[in-house]
Amino acid sequence: MPAVAANKASSTQTFNKQLASSNRQTRDQALERLRLYLGRSTAFTPLDCLKLWKGLFYCMFMSDKPLNQQRLARNLAGLVDVLTTRENTLNFIEGFWKIMSREWNAIDSLRLDKYLYLIRCYVRKGFELCLSTRGQKWKLNDDYLAILRDDGGPLNSRDPKVPVGLRLHVLDTWVDELDKEDTSRTALVETFIAPLRDLAKETLTTSVRKRVKETLEDERLEDWKNEKVPEKTDDDGKDVNMQDRPNQVDEGENADFEGFDD
Repeated sequence: MPAVAANKASSTQTFNKQLASSNRQTRDQALERLRLYLGRSTAFTPLDCLKLWKGLFYCMFMSDKPLNQQRLARNLAGLVDVLTTRENTLNFIEGFWKIMSREWNAIDSLRLDKYLYLIRCYVRKGFELCLSTRGQKWKLNDDYLAILRDDGGPLNSRDPKVPVGLRLHVLDTWVDELDKEDTSRTALVETFIAPLRDLAKETLTTSVRKRVKETLEDERLEDWKNEKVPEKTDDDGKDVNMQDRPNQVDEGENADFEGFDD
């Protein structure tokens, strides 16, 4: 095994052991060290990220008390922000969703709420990332949504290993988190709901099809569709659209004209 791969494997084993510790201080310290580790320019493969998420899953598993659990969920979502490359970011997000699919049935009823909140945090983080300057620069939308639609992803229609409960929860949170993240309604909303339309067409599960229908009928989606398109101006600041309207009068040609009523 090459030295770099051996070092990464050793680091991952150490992190996972500490992240799954029964001692909260040990877990917190391991998570802080992991933040620094992820911020390096080292390339993390999909397998590397999958292994790290195994440890992070059990870090959440061991967490108790609602406020601590919510704080941890937000911190785990925040790990996406420290990743410095496009590939590492996508691999890390993919690792999260695949581990959630694989471990979903291991979550007992007493621990379910904290994982539901963690998933909600990651749904929002996905929107935040795609709409951010970094996301726009990296052109993440298509590849990010592809992760959700591929095997192991919550919007995959046919993978039997993806639990129905996970799919339903993601659908429940989809518009909620887009609504919170895109308050200015600047997102191309059709980009984010197209995977849901495909899921409705392809799924064989009645409950999933019904939930997609309910999500697509959410009245808040009309906010994006009805959002006013910004007016275009030329180099002099004049409204380009106005120039194309022959029945309207140019104020510069008639100084006495007081303008249209608002």
